[in-house]
Amino acid sequence: MSKGSIGNDLYTGRRSFPFIAKRKYWFAISLALIAISAVTLAVKGLNLGIEFTGGSQFTVSHTKVTDQKPAADIMRTYAKDTAARVVQVGDSTLRIQTAETKLSDDNVRTVRSELAKSYKVSPSNVASTFIGPTWGQDISSKALKGFIAFLVAVALGLTLYFRSWRNAAGAILALFNDLVITIGVYALFGFEVTPSTIIGLLTILGYSLYDTVVVFDKVRENSAKLLSQSDYTFAESVNLAVNQTLIRSLNTSVTSLLPVVSILFIGTYFLGAGTLRDLALVMFVGMILSTLSSMFIASPIAVQLAHLDPKIRQHTEKVEKARGELRERIAERRAAGEEISSEEEEDMVVHAGHVIRTPGRHLGTAAQPHRKNRKKK
Repeated sequence: MSKGSIGNDLYTGRRSFPFIAKRKYWFAISLALIAISAVTLAVKGLNLGIEFTGGSQFTVSHTKVTDQKPAADIMRTYAKDTAARVVQVGDSTLRIQTAETKLSDDNVRTVRSELAKSYKVSPSNVASTFIGPTWGQDISSKALKGFIAFLVAVALGLTLYFRSWRNAAGAILALFNDLVITIGVYALFGFEVTPSTIIGLLTILGYSLYDTVVVFDKVRENSAKLLSQSDYTFAESVNLAVNQTLIRSLNTSVTSLLPVVSILFIGTYFLGAGTLRDLALVMFVGMILSTLSSMFIASPIAVQLAHLDPKIRQHTEKVEKARGELRERIAERRAAGEEISSEEEEDMVVHAGHVIRTPGRHLGTAAQPHRKNRKKK
């Protein structure tokens, strides 16, 4: 079966994945991952970069020796640091970071001299920098303020756009899910947290919101006349919307991840650890989670909250009652040996929650008619 055929079947409801019907499982998985992330964060903590902890950084340039052991030995001997970070940057540069903040000028000169000797470079090719922890704290404070402002703007914007607080709540909780689990992944694997990581976290929040809004827009389209019919429930209209946007979401995610993976590969294996790698890593993890949360978290939460509305509950009961009556009539006719026509079979499919529509048909504004080219006089 071709991809186009699958896409049309998902769009019409002839083929459907039970995103909403299985929502309790998705909620359980999400809560379990959040709990694991919280425990890991509490036990292991985050591997904060020197920008957040403060310390000294030495950079050895234009060296042909890339063995990291001499640098680690020098830092252990002269800086009294047994856990100094030594990272190769590119083909001929080493970056050495120590959290030791009490290095005297004499210690710094000694370390630079020993590094120059060990890596056979001129002392001018060994640079030293001291980084205070207040810089990283300032970045974190600004990021937190930006995050809070972002959440407030998202909540107000979605509530006004969709005229429903449920969609805003679903989107916010999906963002929270992405953020907490991404941080948990960093804590679990010990990835270094740098200012680039903070920037990447804020970036994936926007990506997650974009994917969620596309799904919610289709939900609004499908449920526009919800209460005036008895063929499908609100939950089924949402499930149809998620299935209708599934192929698009996957295509968008793949095309977005390809350049991020390329940047991650180049940043890791060609340029060494640095800003590119840190930014690409958090975006890679976050984009995958964002795609999943828009399907498995945001929409199911909106459905769960919708059932708090008496009108939605009454409509759901009305649809289920109509289906029960239809099944009874069909069963009685079959028991009597009566044949069921194809039209009635299709009516059964409709009342079973599959909203049949013309494959590929757009439910919004219809396309403009084709205009004939005017001949020039």
